[in-house]
Amino acid sequence: MKKLAVALIAVILIAAAGIFYYAENADAVDITIKTDGVNITVEARTMMFTSAPTAMEQEIGNYMADVINDPDSTVDSIKADVKEIAKEYGYRKIDVRIESQFGVDQLPMPAVVSGDSMYPTLRDGQELIVLKTDDYRVGDIVIAKHPEYSLIVKRVGKIEGSRVYLMSDNKKVERIYTPTSVIVRTPLNTWVPRSAIVGVVKKY
Repeated sequence: MKKLAVALIAVILIAAAGIFYYAENADAVDITIKTDGVNITVEARTMMFTSAPTAMEQEIGNYMADVINDPDSTVDSIKADVKEIAKEYGYRKIDVRIESQFGVDQLPMPAVVSGDSMYPTLRDGQELIVLKTDDYRVGDIVIAKHPEYSLIVKRVGKIEGSRVYLMSDNKKVERIYTPTSVIVRTPLNTWVPRSAIVGVVKKY
């Protein structure tokens, strides 16, 4: 009789623990975003090891399709926005993980070369994959924000304090002759603040 009572108490405690666990984790979800800078997949699993709403995964996927091209997006800003989307579906405990070919929480971005300033290394219209990072060195090819030309792709020539000197691989000087003058055009070489560097070109 005593053994039966002990066994019954154990069953009750296990059941109570299960109910408590469910109550504590019913609003928890793990979201994994996988991207190579072009393709994006979203997997959301609840702590109860069941699938999260398909509509939520689709909404996060649509959001990622837009933000992956944004030079100002970051791992932190994406995680914050994805958590806001998940909250709309009733989740409060949300873990977001970004996986790419560069590792966990390493964010790639697609880009396309415009112009021939980096010829012959890069050609006009060539597709690139950029790793968003502030870890770069002299000799790296980077994407940077420029006040006049928007996004530019250049090679890091110098790093001095809070600024970076960016250079074109194409050294060709173009001369345009008019009836009254000669216009000399050289590929852009420029200083930019370190904060203007979006990331390092990893695939071209």
